[in-house]
Amino acid sequence: MKAAALEARSRRPAAQAGSKSAVEARLEKLGIRSKLDLALHLPLRYEDETRLTPLAEARPGAPVLVEAEVVDREVKYRPRRTLVVKLSQDGHDLWVRFLNFYPSQVKQFAEGKRVRLFGEVRPGFFGDEMVHPRYRIVAKDAPLPKSLTPVYPTTAGLSQALLRQKIGDALDALALEDTLDAERLAALDLQPFRESVLLLHRPPPDVDARSLEERTHPAWRRLKFDELLAQQLAMRIAYRERRAKSAPRLPDAHTLTNALVKSLPFALTRAQRQAHAVIAKDLAQPHPMRRLLQGDVGSGKTLVAALAALQAIGNGWQAALMAPTEILAEQHFLKLSHWLEPLGVRIAWVSGSLKARAKKAALAAIASGETQLAIGTHALFQEDVAFPKLGLAIVDEQHRFGVEQRLALASKGGGEPHQLMMSATPIPRTLAMSFFADLDVTVIDELPPGRTPVVTKLVAEERRDEVIARIRESCREGAQAYWVCPLIEESEQLQLKTAIETFETIQETFPDLAVGLVHGRMKPAEKAQVMADFKARKLQLLVATTVIEVGVDVPNATLMVIEHAERMGLAQLHQLRGRVGRGAQQSLAILLYYQPLSELARQRLKIIYESHDGFEIARQDLRLRGPGEFLGARQSGAPLLRFADLERDADLLEAARRMADELLAAGSAAASRHLDRWLGTRRFYLKA
Repeated sequence: MKAAALEARSRRPAAQAGSKSAVEARLEKLGIRSKLDLALHLPLRYEDETRLTPLAEARPGAPVLVEAEVVDREVKYRPRRTLVVKLSQDGHDLWVRFLNFYPSQVKQFAEGKRVRLFGEVRPGFFGDEMVHPRYRIVAKDAPLPKSLTPVYPTTAGLSQALLRQKIGDALDALALEDTLDAERLAALDLQPFRESVLLLHRPPPDVDARSLEERTHPAWRRLKFDELLAQQLAMRIAYRERRAKSAPRLPDAHTLTNALVKSLPFALTRAQRQAHAVIAKDLAQPHPMRRLLQGDVGSGKTLVAALAALQAIGNGWQAALMAPTEILAEQHFLKLSHWLEPLGVRIAWVSGSLKARAKKAALAAIASGETQLAIGTHALFQEDVAFPKLGLAIVDEQHRFGVEQRLALASKGGGEPHQLMMSATPIPRTLAMSFFADLDVTVIDELPPGRTPVVTKLVAEERRDEVIARIRESCREGAQAYWVCPLIEESEQLQLKTAIETFETIQETFPDLAVGLVHGRMKPAEKAQVMADFKARKLQLLVATTVIEVGVDVPNATLMVIEHAERMGLAQLHQLRGRVGRGAQQSLAILLYYQPLSELARQRLKIIYESHDGFEIARQDLRLRGPGEFLGARQSGAPLLRFADLERDADLLEAARRMADELLAAGSAAASRHLDRWLGTRRFYLKA
């Protein structure tokens, strides 16, 4: 009990009253607010100061610890003020140079003093030298450290020496008792927590250095498991808390949903039918649905969302659909109006660009309950929007919205609405298990029949003339094409082709074609008109920025050129490629790249060329980028995994998920102890 109390007290900031010291402020920059945080601030790498290397054996290129006697010291002024110290050991000399130094350092290097230095020896003007090594004055036969020297992540003004001292004091003060029992640890072949933490901070000289560096050592595996377990516990608790809340029961009467299905000129796919059935069952429950509907580009998620909205509307409740961009939101509005208005559904459109009178009318219709389905951008969760009976909130491209934005929309109805989140960026299984463990996940894993896979070609910029010839030939045969550029106007830093410049060039190159331009800075009405003209085949070639990444559906567009493809991420390339191939004709995506290619760009282009499977592309994207970048705004305010790697530690994630369920099912106090250690008061981020 005493040890537990000490650890609990260790979570309190060192100075609870008065202003923070400079050291405390710098520690906070690293996320360190307690002794326990210090103990969990693990090294980046290690240096071996446990053995001395004779000067005669010191080889260039590797850091070594040497000890020698001061023979001479001098402050030289060529070419700049420099402290030069000459040391000697058994007839071998070493010159040490300090370009920045204090007067006190000059006095330290008195003739005859013994100095222990750690650094890299390299050839210099006078012979072997070290520049700015780490050093200390020592007595003859001074003992060597018994463990490797840790090098920690730090910040400006916080030295390694001070950080080591602070961490060492914390390790000596804390009990670091295990939150898990010995039987569970043995079953997973995990070593004790205290032993693992101490080894990572103070590894013995004979430790397997490679396993430490690659984070595969048993001590690392224990810390990774604990981190994953804390995440799984917190997510599952948040999930249970949501299930305990009340939401309106919205059973499917099948009147509206069957009417929509019968009105469609195509049949639902097996995956769409299954997804609809699962969501329909969720909506009929008295607790709020939190379901993530994910599927590849063009898999038909919008139709499944429309059926869910009809189920809410059929029960006398309102539904709202929020999309991240005006183009995508308007595409939804046009498509859903086409499907649902013939069924008598009243739909409102809300965006920041609406004229004052139109916006006032839309908001009034929503507030009165006349509007049954509201569609729009982030304008839907502004203060002046009020839903009297919001039963279902649908968020498209959910990863583009932060936690606060989704909560704001969900709170619009006064009660607790059901939430359906959609993502056209397939989410790798390990990511779904980890960061989406608080959600139910449904996958639409097949495309509508008749879709022909898009052929992808990688073409160097030098072959631009061939690409132009291919576009001319394709458009003459009656097809349409996109030319996608990454920037709107010239950037001196990146020197990329711009949409405006490309548009002007393309117009000159294809005087016989109708060419349009669309980009994010155009007025919404202008954008909508250009997209409508393209869809109506009044334009044959559309020059665009990545605003067309999501939501554009033009079946006759069978060719896409992506300029500077090497600069784009995998998910973006896959989304863009999905804008063609939406009809029965063979489609082509040309990825135009510029030399020289970085290794990362080369890997990305290879992956997108070789694979059409969105889930495999997402898995590779996760491997290249890591979860933080992949998730984007979803993790606003959330501590990402510091130690575990979702790709390499999938086995630990599986084990952590199983143990989290076991601990919670048994009502074990270990779950609470474990969460307190790893998350403390930071559990709030899971509430969305």
